[in-house]
Amino acid sequence: MEILHLIIKCLGLIIMAASVVCVYDARKLTNKFFGTSDANSATKTFKIVGMVLFCVSAAVVIWG
Repeated sequence: MEILHLIIKCLGLIIMAASVVCVYDARKLTNKFFGTSDANSATKTFKIVGMVLFCVSAAVVIWG
């Protein structure tokens, strides 16, 4: 059972790292995946999704 908790915490840390990258490089990711059409709203969406993922995975790491 202890191994399961360790695996869940490691997955939470990996998701936290990916969400920080998503927030930090939102403009670059928007240009890479969506082109230049309506880049501001897509960038805002990337940042919001990254922040929500970070909060959820931080909760998993703390209480998992």
